[in-house]
Amino acid sequence: MRLFISRLREMAITGLVDVFWADATSRRAYGFYGDVVVFDTTFNTNRYDLTFAPMLRVNNHGQTIVLACAFLSKETTESFIWMFEEFKKAMPGGEPKTIITNQDAAMSRAISIAFTTTFHRLCIWHITSKFSVKLPHSAYKEYWGEFQKAIWDTDNKDEFDAKWNIVVTKAGLTDYPWLSSMFDLRESWVPAYARHFFAAGMSSSQRAECSHGFFKQYISRRNSLMDFIIRFERALSHQRQKELVADHVDAFEVAQCILPMPMNKQMATLYTRTMFQKFEQELIQSTACFLELKTEDASKVVFNVSERKNWETKVAEVVYVKDSDHASCSCKRFEFVGIICKHILALFRRDQIEYMPDKYILKRWKKTAKFGLVSNANGNEIKDSADPGLLIKRSIMS
Repeated sequence: MRLFISRLREMAITGLVDVFWADATSRRAYGFYGDVVVFDTTFNTNRYDLTFAPMLRVNNHGQTIVLACAFLSKETTESFIWMFEEFKKAMPGGEPKTIITNQDAAMSRAISIAFTTTFHRLCIWHITSKFSVKLPHSAYKEYWGEFQKAIWDTDNKDEFDAKWNIVVTKAGLTDYPWLSSMFDLRESWVPAYARHFFAAGMSSSQRAECSHGFFKQYISRRNSLMDFIIRFERALSHQRQKELVADHVDAFEVAQCILPMPMNKQMATLYTRTMFQKFEQELIQSTACFLELKTEDASKVVFNVSERKNWETKVAEVVYVKDSDHASCSCKRFEFVGIICKHILALFRRDQIEYMPDKYILKRWKKTAKFGLVSNANGNEIKDSADPGLLIKRSIMS
């Protein structure tokens, strides 16, 4: 870190433009959790009015962790491309599968150029929060509830399109430009369109905004660049210490199971405590689901899985493919979150499957997610830059 601070001091004298940094701990983490990245630029943190641009990820405990950061003098397409290219050089394993951002034109163009294989998901919170501002007050007041149901309560694309068009027509907003533009972008933010891309359960960039609140405890707009780096390192150390504590708890404790079922006990030993609790909730809710055979042929079986909730009956469709011995659900929870849904679990209970098949257990949610080596482009191991004493102790205990 000392070399980097020296470089910052020298650049501050000559005129700083853009700065990017990521340490070995973050680069190693990307090897384990580089599938989803949250990017946000709404936090100005120093006296030079440079934009602080962190790239975040979610670890196996569901905690938000910093992958890389940059200071950008301008939020232009060129600046974002530069940052993303530096990110790719620093991180092992190629581009992320998904990146979540707010709705910024320059950022979107840069992502399409720099991350050609990455799914760009727009923050659904930023879009839905604009309905109250963009729509006429009377239309928003009367029809916002129906818009919400179209957005959140539909599992497939055709159903969303139909519900959206119905409410737009009823509200007399068929020629409303902003609504039309949001409909054109629906593949980037509407759950029925975007849920089949893995995003660790995230549909917004609010994790980034929550991180801003955390970092504000350590840094302020009065900071010079040198001050910021020193204080930021302190915040980062605190963040990583919380991760070590969670690792320690999972290494020595197994979560208590509410349901005394073999599958529940199995997942309690494999998943981190946070992820096991999410799984167990699905398992509990599966007991209130009812299966009805819809169709069956030589290749697959299709079930309607109904659940009574808030005085409404919701129905999901589970398809079991015989040749591949694989079940999928219209809710796309497994594809989106990486944890099997209550609808498929209801099918498992019906077929008396006592243990979770390996194909439905993602390594990134397991206690052992960080076991293994991570190598850079030259094949050299990336070693953790955190306190070696803590890491050695944790390794021995594990």
